[in-house]
Amino acid sequence: MKLTTTTRLERLQDRYKNGGLDRRSFLGLTAASAASAGIFLPWGSKALAQVKDIRFDGWGGVVQEAMTKYAFEPFTAKSGVGVTQGTFGDENEIIAKAKTSAPGDFQVIHSSGVEYYVKYLNAGLTSEINEANIPNMANVMPAMIEPFRKLAPKLSAVPYDYGTTGIAYNTTVISPEEAAQKGASMLFDSAYAGKIGGYDSMVTRVWYAALATGQDPNNIADMDAVWAKVREQRDLAKKFWSSGAELMDLLSKGEIVVTDAWSGRVAALQQQGAPIGYIDPPGSYAWMEDMLILKGSPMAECEELVNFMLDTATSIAVAEGQNYPPSLDPTKVELTDKVKALPAFDPTGKMEALTFADPNYWSANETEWQKQWDRIAKGA
Repeated sequence: MKLTTTTRLERLQDRYKNGGLDRRSFLGLTAASAASAGIFLPWGSKALAQVKDIRFDGWGGVVQEAMTKYAFEPFTAKSGVGVTQGTFGDENEIIAKAKTSAPGDFQVIHSSGVEYYVKYLNAGLTSEINEANIPNMANVMPAMIEPFRKLAPKLSAVPYDYGTTGIAYNTTVISPEEAAQKGASMLFDSAYAGKIGGYDSMVTRVWYAALATGQDPNNIADMDAVWAKVREQRDLAKKFWSSGAELMDLLSKGEIVVTDAWSGRVAALQQQGAPIGYIDPPGSYAWMEDMLILKGSPMAECEELVNFMLDTATSIAVAEGQNYPPSLDPTKVELTDKVKALPAFDPTGKMEALTFADPNYWSANETEWQKQWDRIAKGA
């Protein structure tokens, strides 16, 4: 057995010297051969960890296509570490699967900010990243990092992009002046009955109903009024959409003329020449997304991937591809004109003009409100 292992190691060494293996693969295969024979190598465990592919789960569509083209493929070419990808339509799916899976089955998640970060923390699914291994975090806006630190001093996630769920409207039907005057109330305007859309999400429906009733979505005093407004919109709406692709299809075909909408998907439509306008009324829903590393992941490789994704050139290329601004601080990093022109872009780097959900408030009410929204969506 020792002779066979020795021969295998010698052959691997020859291949490495002759250029047939890169360093990462050589170390990993050598460690694997030694481990199978019970031979201890001081660097063996690290080498074995280095050759693992990273599992990534995200939202799919143009967002994940941009990450694949501008981040994952270049990362693999540089590091030798592959990125195996999955997608989800609702992040709660991933949380449920991660709870019942072995640690490490799910690794890096393109997660929906602090509201979902709380869920991962409460479920014991988070890791503790070594920030020294992600030096590009120095260019991330402090205003985006701090909400995560407030929930847990040891970070498990790094902010990556952000956007808003504002109001999109068809400019052949609704003028920019009308949109500016009416704002979010267009979602409840009977003049557009049967042509109104909205995201099939309890958070979004409650958020805009709260605004329509003159309430703070992060401190609602009269929920009866909110639910009445949700029902009102339900009866006026043509459809509540469930994906970015469906949103774009409904808008581009004119099936709906006004809807709450994701800023990046609206930007994509505008770039295609569609007659779609977009506004962020006061109090409109803003969100940030992060790269979340789950417990049991190969930390060094995942940290290397996140650091690569935060590289200025990489981050800008992904931002331009997916139409959402990056988490890079515009006061530290020179961003392109295309990024600066994206909806929701904050040139100050302070995020003070955007309204985010209070994670503790929404987490405390989520279960009850979700049940009520489910009933209303079914006609109650």
